[in-house]
Amino acid sequence: MIRTGLIGYGLGGSAFHAPLIEAVPGLALAAVVSSRGEQVQAAHPGAAVLSDPQALFADPDIDLVVISTPNDTHVPLAEAALRAGKHVVLDKPLSPRPEQGEALIALARAQGRLLSVFHNRRWDGDFLTVQRLIGDGRLGDVMLYEARWDRFRPAIKPGWREEPGDGAGLFLDLGPHLIDQALQLFGRPEAVSADIVAQRAAARVDDYFEVTLHYGARRAILSAASLVVANRPRFAVHGSGGSFVKFGLDPQEAALRAGARADDPRHGLDDPAHHGVFTDADGTREAIETERGDYRRFYAGVAAAIAGGAPVPVDPADAVLGLRLIALARQSAAEGRRLTV
Repeated sequence: MIRTGLIGYGLGGSAFHAPLIEAVPGLALAAVVSSRGEQVQAAHPGAAVLSDPQALFADPDIDLVVISTPNDTHVPLAEAALRAGKHVVLDKPLSPRPEQGEALIALARAQGRLLSVFHNRRWDGDFLTVQRLIGDGRLGDVMLYEARWDRFRPAIKPGWREEPGDGAGLFLDLGPHLIDQALQLFGRPEAVSADIVAQRAAARVDDYFEVTLHYGARRAILSAASLVVANRPRFAVHGSGGSFVKFGLDPQEAALRAGARADDPRHGLDDPAHHGVFTDADGTREAIETERGDYRRFYAGVAAAIAGGAPVPVDPADAVLGLRLIALARQSAAEGRRLTV
């Protein structure tokens, strides 16, 4: 068993990492660093509760450290874990800035430890469906790809994400996922243009963005907004062979937040009412069954990498490229022009 220590038991730790670790064979949730001891013990009675990350790093029986803490703490915690000889999984973003991510990759290599990033949205059912349709050639030559993540949150939610600082804002929250998905489909773009702004009157950090990745004549448009009541399509993909349009978010997050088990036989299955629609070049419409989403595949990949030498499920170099595109998008928005990658 790969004994795993988790740092942080907020939304990410409690709804994603802890239940997924417990649902994957070969991993054992051995300890959680959190001030929410009673909550941790109630949900995970087999895990020790620690108040200090240093106690986790000093434990020789801990093989893997998972970090799900505020973004500006990712780098120092990951550095300390790697120097203690632990394998590390970081929640996204890998780091607030790309050069920090590159330094972490170099440190992991020097320590002979594995480093990966929780880009779990690679295993969203809707994204897997888009990936399959593009891979099968059914959409033909894709010329317009739109991925949007809309919310209606007019009130400012207390917490570090809404406070100015390294790692705050909507773009660094959702941008890494949307960019990572586009990179998985189309690779490195040629240029970036972006609009990033705070739209809510009381907002102190960005709460809206629209980023365009340029691939020759193809455009990949990635957007998130905080003042949208009637959500736009989550995915709208248009090519020479037809169009695919899908509304609604993958159901895994909502289920996990509600306390569902990740190993439930129906976990990750989309409601048929939410299936996307493919329209061919003749205008014929067809509902497309959504692929089953499964975030456990990330942690199964981590276990295979540690135990058997397989590649990590998310190469941290992919995350660094995403962070470089985020930095370039911020520059593009500030200067009002398209920038070459």
